[in-house]
Amino acid sequence: MKRRNFLSLASLMPALAAGAQQVRPLGSGRPTAAAGMALEELTLDAIQQSFSSGQATSESLTRAYLERIRPLDGRTVNAIIQLNPEALAIAADLDRERQAKGPRSLLHGVPVLIKDNIDTSDQMWTTAGSLALNGSIAAQDSYVAARLRAAGAVILAKTNLSEWANFRSTHSVSGWSGRGGQTRMPYALDRNPSGSSSGTGAAIAASFAAIGVGTETDGSIVSPASVNCLVGIKPTVGLIGRSGIIPISFTQDTAGPMARTVRDAAILLTVLAGQDPRDPATIANAGHVPADYTKFLDANGLKGARLGVARKFFGTSPSADRIIDDSIAQLKSLGAEIIDPADASTNWKYGDAENDVLQYEFKFGLNKYLAGLAPSIKVRTLTDLIAFNSAHRAAEMPYFDQEILEQSDKRGPLTDKAYLDALEKCRKQSRDEGIDAVISKNKLDAIIALTNGPACLTDWINGDQDTGGCSSPAAVAGYPHITVPAGFVHGLPIGLSFFGTAWTEPTLLKLAYAFEQATKVRKAPAFALTADLPA
Repeated sequence: MKRRNFLSLASLMPALAAGAQQVRPLGSGRPTAAAGMALEELTLDAIQQSFSSGQATSESLTRAYLERIRPLDGRTVNAIIQLNPEALAIAADLDRERQAKGPRSLLHGVPVLIKDNIDTSDQMWTTAGSLALNGSIAAQDSYVAARLRAAGAVILAKTNLSEWANFRSTHSVSGWSGRGGQTRMPYALDRNPSGSSSGTGAAIAASFAAIGVGTETDGSIVSPASVNCLVGIKPTVGLIGRSGIIPISFTQDTAGPMARTVRDAAILLTVLAGQDPRDPATIANAGHVPADYTKFLDANGLKGARLGVARKFFGTSPSADRIIDDSIAQLKSLGAEIIDPADASTNWKYGDAENDVLQYEFKFGLNKYLAGLAPSIKVRTLTDLIAFNSAHRAAEMPYFDQEILEQSDKRGPLTDKAYLDALEKCRKQSRDEGIDAVISKNKLDAIIALTNGPACLTDWINGDQDTGGCSSPAAVAGYPHITVPAGFVHGLPIGLSFFGTAWTEPTLLKLAYAFEQATKVRKAPAFALTADLPA
């Protein structure tokens, strides 16, 4: 371990050790008195069974999760940015409704966590982790929040994130925000939970709820899902409405499920997918939204499947590569035909084009979002935000700056040739010469790869370390991507990715479920202070 990382860890030891001491009783899997059940690794099916049997109610389960969060989160994981003060009352109302009318869905009465860039029209703020938006309460629910409420879910809390969804600095620290501080990865508390859906990933891994919602522009669901040993689904752009989500890019942004099992993720996807009157991108999902994604889950789903290996994403971590090679052997044993390698002629790279597109669209989208906030919020433009951060440097920029915000603010309108050319390049190279070409040429059902390497140390001096990753092709193309736990390197989780062409979520879920059921890799975190390294 490098000396600076050792010193950083040493400075955290007293707080982390105290937090870890509080973890052990709840991490043992003993029943929680409030709910009469063990919360650790609890699935949606088990929750509904407990409701049906009378073992628990939504109110008792919500109270139990709150009792788990309070000792574990603040001094240990720090994944929750704000609890919903109305959660218990909402749960009690849903219990009465269940008694009178029966459940609305498999999410009826279920506590859910959502990322703090998703609007909720309640007592919780929506801030993207920024102090500039403290006190900002949305005038109406986001599409995502509205769908959850309609299904009968209890929005338990909002989760911390990499501030502005990690679109602020090239030297950022994932999981850190000015409002929320630093989220820690529950498998090794000195390791980074990855971003930007860091809080959702860490919280679901720590069993603060069974399911959560993250958002992704490029890697922000699948990467934190991978390092936190979760299933993460980055759907086709347009499958889930984005209204009421603080934007980066209207061509790449999407919300998506984060869960501990493929089935739970599929249940949540079923609730979230649909048409959003405030998001024109969802017009394209007509005919592509099945009534129930769980019907595609098939333990024998790998038999006869053709899978291509994107080898260009290997090489960052030899230990992680070995795990994925073992996974490929497992896929073969389960009946899949493997085409290896199956890489794009572009080597899955897009140069500066993606960055150009994101900066143009971020300025456009953020200015529109900020202009629509309540008059009490004084930050109305990206220029205002930059000025706010500069004026509050000690609180907002103690570790890294805001050069991405500054670069974005200098971009012109969306009619600029530079933007249009970059967008055309991205679409051509990620779709026509990328995923679509590889799938078509090799007659594949999906492409597989290492999601990313083991979690890096949290380093507030140098920022995030590049651990590799295969998120960009599906992100830039706007295509679906699912990651599933595949193994561990020194106790640090590794994920296997499945991605494909537009609207192929049913196929990807079938493949991912078959792999999950055959391997059963996931295990609960031990909240260790550091990775399991040789002495």
